Order: sequence, then structure tokens, then C-alpha cells
Amino acid sequence: MTLDEFIALKGTEIGVSRWFDITQARIDAFADATEDHQYIHTDPEAAAQSPFGGTIAHGFLTLSLLSAMTYDCVPVVDGTAMSVNYGMNRMRFLSPVKVDSRIRARFVLKDVDTSRPGEITTITDVTVEIDGSDKPALVAEWIGRRYLETTQ
Repeated sequence: MTLDEFIALKGTEIGVSRWFDITQARIDAFADATEDHQYIHTDPEAAAQSPFGGTIAHGFLTLSLLSAMTYDCVPVVDGTAMSVNYGMNRMRFLSPVKVDSRIRARFVLKDVDTSRPGEITTITDVTVEIDGSDKPALVAEWIGRRYLETTQ
């Protein structure tokens, strides 16, 4: 979509991702990659005795899936060479994501800044939903930066 079309979406929901399965294998792979093997994530027997009643995903696993969720549903602006994570203004983990849950994200475009030539900075409100739950896994105000292709 054109930049003007994208800017016109400000204040609206710009995408809802597909559902992502949160399996024990995915949790274990994340634990290995991050060296975070806390029992509530990787030991089903011990985690069954915790207040969660079983293993849960790392909060940062849920957060890390935002990139894939974005690729799944957020419109691409014509001429974008690359997009990067710029940070979060705020982010909260509201509910644990239990093993064998499904999660998806909703994206609302809050602001678009085009004041720097060749760059688009976006602020997007994100809510990660847990299938079957009224309370989200996380909410965030995410800052993204898109760099536009340069013509020579």
C-alpha cells in the first residue's frame, strides 16, 4: 500500500494475526536459545505443582512472536527496504500463556511519523490474545521504524 494509504489507517486496527500454537517444544526451544530453563517453563511435573498448574511460555517468547505476527497481517508500505524494532513505550504481561494454548495479536496503528526523510516511525498498540481467555497475554505500545528504498 502507498504511504498515504497507510497514514490514513491511523487510529484503526490494521491487522489480526493467525493463531500461533504454544507447544512445549516451542517453549523448550526458546529456553535453550535464551538459557532460561526455569522450571515453570521446562519441567511439566514440577510446574504442575505451581500456581499455574503446568508449564507456561516465557513472557519474552510471547513478546518475541510479535515479529512473526506482524509479518502475518500488517500492511507493507510501498518502497520499504527494511523494518526494525525501535522499542516499546510500554509493555505488560497480563496473563500467563499455558502450554498448548494458542495466541494471536491485534494491531492498532496509533501514530505515524514521517518527519525524517527516508524513514517512517510507527507507534502501534498491540494486544496478544489467548484463545478462549477474556484476559490478554500482553499489551504493548510498540515503536517500529521502516526505512525506505533510496533512488539513485
